[in-house]
Parts: sequence; structure tokens; C-alpha cells
Amino acid sequence: MRPVIAIVVSLDRKGESYVGGRAYVDAIEAAGGVPLLLPCSDDEDMASQLLARVDGLLLPGGPDVDPVHFGEEPTHNYTRIDPQRDSVEIALTKLSLREDIPILGICRGIQVLNIAAGGDIYQDLASQREGTLIHDQKAPRWYPTHAVEVSHDSKLFAILGQSSLRVNSYHHQAVRDVAPSFKVSAVAGDGVIEGIEHSSLRFALGVQWHPEGMWRKFPLFKRLFTSFIDAAESSAN
Repeated sequence: MRPVIAIVVSLDRKGESYVGGRAYVDAIEAAGGVPLLLPCSDDEDMASQLLARVDGLLLPGGPDVDPVHFGEEPTHNYTRIDPQRDSVEIALTKLSLREDIPILGICRGIQVLNIAAGGDIYQDLASQREGTLIHDQKAPRWYPTHAVEVSHDSKLFAILGQSSLRVNSYHHQAVRDVAPSFKVSAVAGDGVIEGIEHSSLRFALGVQWHPEGMWRKFPLFKRLFTSFIDAAESSAN
């Protein structure tokens, strides 16, 4: 059977409908997985029961993470926060790390992964870090606008097979202090962390860019999803 991948979806701004990016669903399906959309709920026990029935967790992009989750007050600009989604995704990530359930974090997802594991993030790159590149591009979603360097001794390099990439970029927050047991696997030219991964778990990896928006034009990025699905399939067996 194809592995089932959980993706948490948010409530819309009116609180009347669940919303989530179709591109993540398409990428999981194309890689051989079955996407299962989980409602964003205050009932973390319900979410954890649902997680027990899946083989992997995809943490997608989305709104900013509330700084309360990494011990800070809101001292810099943020766009919007989703308290329910913050709570449930962090809870599910902690559980997945504990149970060695494969995790792929994308954009906000790499930040959630790092926070759940004990690290933190910049609340706002432009305000907190001098000399940063433009990390919120004004270009088509598939179009790569800056380079990243990938560490040769990383799982990310083993998956992609390249040490230098160009990626798309839609964020103003980013990983700052990397969580224990994680290591940096990719950085942008300005030193901003673009990839992290767990040092010993089978698959707990995050990237700051959006491969789900690039893989159709750049098939290299589909490898992230196929490797994730392969790990989830092993977990299912």
C-alpha cells in the first residue's frame, strides 16, 4: 500500500473553511504517497490519534509562528499567526520525532520542526540580521531567485546530489539557533539557514524554500518528495 502522509490544514480568516496548498497534495501524490489532510484543531489528542494512522508528516508553508513557542515576546514585525495550527503542528512534530515518523518541513515547516525540537527562529530577518538577501521574492513561484550551498556530508546532498542550487524564496522568518540533534544542511549566500536535518533519525528534514512549487519545471526537487515517501514506506513496513 502507498504510504499515507499527514498534512495539517488551517482555518481561513473567517473561521468557516479549511484551507491548504494544493501544490503539497500534488507533490505527495506524484511521489507515490497518499495525502491525508488533518483539520487544525485544539484537540491535540485527536490529532495524535490520527497521526498514529499515518506513515509520515509533511509540515507545509503558512503564517508566522507565534514567538511564544520559542520563549520570546513579539518584538518584530509578523504577518499573521494561527494559534491552533501552531499548537497542533508542534505537538505532532514532537510526537513524530519521538516515534521516528518521517517528517518533511517546508518553509514555515522547517521553522516548526526546529522549534518543536528545541531550537528557535528569527522573528523577522530584515530587522534582526544585517546584510540579508531578498528572501521574499517578487517572481513566479517556480522561479529560483537565490543560491544555496548544500553540505556534502548531509542527507540533503545524498538526495539531491548537488552542492550548489538555486531556489525560490517566500519567507521573512528563518531558523536561528539549530535544535539539539539537528545539523545545518544548507545555507544561502548571506548565511541564512536553508536546510536542517536530524543527525540520527531516518528522515527528519526541513528546507526553507518551496520545492512543491518547483518540481514540475526542475525535476531535481521531486527527489525530496520521493525520498520522503520512500522513508514513509519503510516506516509503514
